[in-house]
Amino acid sequence: MRQWRVPGVLFLGLFLLAATKCAGQTPAGGDPVAVLRDALAAACSQNTAEFAQVLTTRNSEAFGKLTPAARATLLKRFVLLDKPGTPRVESDASGTVTVYCVTAQVSTQMQIGKPELRDNLAYLPLAVKDVTDSADADLHRVIMGMVREHAQWKILSLGLLLLDLPTLGEEWDRAEIKANEQAAIDSLKKLAEAVETYRKTYTHLPEYLAALGQPAKGAAKGDQAGLVEEELVSGRKDGYAFRYVIVGANTSGAPAKYELAAIPVEYGRTGTRSFFRDSAGVLHGADHRGAVGTAMDPKID
Repeated sequence: MRQWRVPGVLFLGLFLLAATKCAGQTPAGGDPVAVLRDALAAACSQNTAEFAQVLTTRNSEAFGKLTPAARATLLKRFVLLDKPGTPRVESDASGTVTVYCVTAQVSTQMQIGKPELRDNLAYLPLAVKDVTDSADADLHRVIMGMVREHAQWKILSLGLLLLDLPTLGEEWDRAEIKANEQAAIDSLKKLAEAVETYRKTYTHLPEYLAALGQPAKGAAKGDQAGLVEEELVSGRKDGYAFRYVIVGANTSGAPAKYELAAIPVEYGRTGTRSFFRDSAGVLHGADHRGAVGTAMDPKID
């Protein structure tokens, strides 16, 4: 099952993080099993609103600084599923709690074992598998560590390995920046192709990016050419802002020229390099600390 094939280090980091209570349930901060139960259910439904409440103070602050995309990815992978699901909680006669996360494609079963309490620490065994895995061939077993902070149980560790969300956040930021920068390059190429298609169709350049977007209804036309998805023509996508400028007064025919630029929306978080497609069609990229790039920047193939 493809959803389960995650790197060991990432799997480790993801299971170090948990939090929140299910909608309609009373707060479970005094019971470590209930805290973990509600955390799994909330992760299943991708409820980020209360996620930070059962993180330690330090990790809660770091969690708040993660980008929205990183927070969403964390919740999805916490239950080892790529899409949000519907949580279901069951408890057997012995008191063992099992959380199911049900999606249209695949569902997970997460069984919480009896906690071991040591003063202000609690250790909870957690077994996670695909509900169709009757032979436990792909069963994951982990130990969730929790600590009392301000009289409430908070997620602390996996076994003896302490959760360090600030460091993990930095690693995720670097990974997201790399992905966003490549996506920005791809988007600039897509915009350039759309502009050229528009030029051939209407014999002049579009006046603005929105003219490349999808028509509200009916067939494509000059101000809604149906060449690019709405998110991109709106000027923002994957952590980058996009600009389009016609160079010179001539907008008709092949001689008309234009420039395209992509700038990080939040420098250092969503991207570091600025990208610039000059009027000759050459793509450039360099770190301008969030400012627009230039034709003097290094070329990008």
